[in-house]
Formats: sequence, C-alpha cells, structure tokens
Amino acid sequence: MLDRASLTTPTTLSKTAVDDISEALKLLLSDAFALYLKTKNFHWHMSGPHFRDYHLMLDDQSDQIFSMTDAIAERARKIGGTTVRSIGQISRLQRISDNDAEYVEPLDMIAELRDDNAVLTQSMVRRIRCVTRPGTSPPRAFWRTGLTNPRSASGFSSSAAGIPETKARRKSRPHGDISIIDQLRMY
Repeated sequence: MLDRASLTTPTTLSKTAVDDISEALKLLLSDAFALYLKTKNFHWHMSGPHFRDYHLMLDDQSDQIFSMTDAIAERARKIGGTTVRSIGQISRLQRISDNDAEYVEPLDMIAELRDDNAVLTQSMVRRIRCVTRPGTSPPRAFWRTGLTNPRSASGFSSSAAGIPETKARRKSRPHGDISIIDQLRMY
C-alpha cells in the first residue's frame, strides 16, 4: 500500500493552498462527472420527433463534458493535491442533481441540462477564483486546458434545441444562450 509521501509532487504552493485548490477541483470534477452521466442518460433515453438531432447533440455534449474531466483531475495532481477516487466520493460531492425518472419529456431534458450547465459554469467561475490571486488573471496554461476550450465544456443553446424562450427562462439565465467559456470571460 502506498503512503501519502508516494503521492508527493514538487510545488511552490503551501500545503494549505494545495489542499484548498484540490478540494475546489474535486467539487468541480464531481459536478462534471454528474453532468456527464445525466447528459448520457438523456442521450440514451431520448425520444420523439427530434430524436436523431437531440440524440446526436447530447452525444456530442457528453463527449465535451467528459473531455474536461482529465484536465481538472490532472490540474489537482500537478500542484501536488489529490482528486476523486470513486463514484461514491463523486456522489457525496456533486451539487448537480441526478434524474432517475422513468420518463422525461425531450424538451424538459434539454431545459434541465441547460440549467445544470449554468450550475457547472458558476462552479467553474468559483474554482477559477479559488486558484487565481485577487486582481490577476488565471495563468495562460489554465486557459489552454480543456476547462476553457470554447468548443468544449457545456456551450448549450436552448433556442437551438427549439425550447421556447420565456421571461422566467431569460431571468434564470442572465447571460442567455452562451457557452461556459463566454460566461467565464464575463467574470
């Protein structure tokens, strides 16, 4: 069995900083995995007249979300921290709720995923603030990871999916149908 010393990675950060950043990234990673699985769930259980379009859109979306997970976990390890170790740990840390319903209407699936993507966006903003000194921008290397690639991560458009716009939906999404990346740049 390995001891903690076996996981030591050289870093200039204090132990407290490593622990704080690692914990923040564990939360982000747990949310990303929860959103990935929910997106796959809806992908597998899609139905209706727009089945093919929604099915393909959700497959692409889930691939993009999954592609972020390695970058998040490796960011924690790179600074000398640890990351999630099991599905059980993910379920304890995730803030994105599961949907185990037997049937969900297609447009309800899309709307729920849109809202969950907004939760993930806010989580990413908080994590970026955690790893960035006040008054500075995140390091360039951070922006080059899958965490902030404009073609990855959760750019989710409800209007493209045919979800009617309402005042309540506009109010719940103050930034409209823009990607996580664009939302991050607003903060």
